[in-house]
Amino acid sequence: MRILLIASAFNSLTQRVQAELRDARHTVATEVVRDGEEVRRAVDRHGPELVVAPMLRTPVPADVWSRLTCLIVHPGPPGDRGPSSLDRAVHEGRTHWGVTVLQAEAELDAGAVWASAECTLPEGTSKSDLYRGEVADAALEAVRNAVARFAAGGYRPRSQDGPEPSVRPRLRQAERRIDWQTFRTLDVLRTLRAADSQPGVLDELLGEEWFLHGGHAEDQLYGTPGEILATRAGAICRATVDGAVWIPQLRPRRSPDGRRTFKLPATLALGSRLPDVPERPAPLELAPERLTHTEIRYQERNGVGFVRFSFPGGAMSTVQCRRLLAAYRYACTRPTRVVVLGGARDFFSNGIHLGVIEAARDSAAEGWANIQAIDDVVEAVLTTTDRLVVAALGGNAAAGGAMLAAAADEVWCRAGAVLNPHYRLMGLPGSEFWTYTLPRRVGPEITEALMRDAEPMSAATARRIGLVDRVLPTSPTGFAPRVAELAAALAEDPATHQRLAVKKTNRARDEATEPLAAYRDRELAAMHRVLFDPAAPHHALRAAFLRKEPAPTCGPALRG
Repeated sequence: MRILLIASAFNSLTQRVQAELRDARHTVATEVVRDGEEVRRAVDRHGPELVVAPMLRTPVPADVWSRLTCLIVHPGPPGDRGPSSLDRAVHEGRTHWGVTVLQAEAELDAGAVWASAECTLPEGTSKSDLYRGEVADAALEAVRNAVARFAAGGYRPRSQDGPEPSVRPRLRQAERRIDWQTFRTLDVLRTLRAADSQPGVLDELLGEEWFLHGGHAEDQLYGTPGEILATRAGAICRATVDGAVWIPQLRPRRSPDGRRTFKLPATLALGSRLPDVPERPAPLELAPERLTHTEIRYQERNGVGFVRFSFPGGAMSTVQCRRLLAAYRYACTRPTRVVVLGGARDFFSNGIHLGVIEAARDSAAEGWANIQAIDDVVEAVLTTTDRLVVAALGGNAAAGGAMLAAAADEVWCRAGAVLNPHYRLMGLPGSEFWTYTLPRRVGPEITEALMRDAEPMSAATARRIGLVDRVLPTSPTGFAPRVAELAAALAEDPATHQRLAVKKTNRARDEATEPLAAYRDRELAAMHRVLFDPAAPHHALRAAFLRKEPAPTCGPALRG
């Protein structure tokens, strides 16, 4: 069936819907639209049998939905209406939620229901993590059912007439405001988690207005409510009335005549404004009962070392890459047979930190340092021959993050993850040893297609082509326990010893044929030409991507 996806941004859910519908053998086109006229042009251009809107902020024009079935994905259960459904669910501490696929009509979110699915909202999980996890799983279940019902014909969607609908207005900054003098830690965290990626929580900090992004509890630091107590790995710790919270990122408020702003590590954003507070690093092996913030931790059990990492937005700056490398090297000193790389859920990695690069006084130099730092991590993985390395992708991976995963001996991926193993949309030739790892995994022809087409793919497709070795059909919360079970079995498997011998032999053979340094040097030479060329499209593409602006015409189009 010919399906057109229309979306306000080519976001994670739109990418997943596109990938999974294509897996189901539908012909799928995707268009990012800003208004009704662009919706009309997209429909006229593609002539679809069905239109699906995974994430759409603009109404579908009546002359489109009156002649063509248009399905809207709403991140709320049947009867729920409004633009801030998931924000309010997290803000209110809901534990059960749902997603509805309904037919577009004149009144927003009021159309007949084609399908719906329920989901849980685990306590302590941020809105964006839920959106990419439990909510996305429910959305795909509902979309698949709705598309199947439309394709079969004869299905009559059920009207939403009946009980009074729950029309919930936009959750505005006035309602998101944090009163540091009265809010308990739990209240602060719910407020922050309901706005972690967008729009953030507008607050006054050190005499200026900032958007706060993300929040983690702290159980050992106390102080005057609202004051900054400490820093850790770029985050700031602020006191509450009964404890404290870590805030990883800040975003300046946009000036009336200025460009859009973007998120940065909190300490980098504050710069010289930051008061003289102590840096309190977290130990790598953190007690499991501690409530605190750490981007990287090491755990060990059943012959397996787990290097767990989780960076905001999946972006890894120079400093973060260096800390990850130190943690990995420590893991390789431990008496284990298997090392697992990856977080418990959500993003694996999206590669270098474009925001830190953009904000640097010398963005070329920072980009150069960042790409070399992530290359160091990948090289450490590739040259580990005394144990097996597993990359565990509980969520999405892209660009250099996808290549970091590909360097492992095995890649285990949650079924709902989306992979973008390419660089072209950011105007980069790429590094992270992709010219070595990708052809080994998928062959030269598929490697060329991945780089040329620059399309997202499902975990199932990644498994089919060899980029992923195992797909785990688990919930987001069930992924880490399942990985731990499989990794323990791998460590205990008698065949693992023989695999390590073969791995060491193969690495020595490849090194003799062409050293890893040769791959690295060629890739870095191409990256250097782009990073240090002020006229290269990458710089404008990076700036537009971070500020969520339309892609410039100087480079390939960005769809979100």
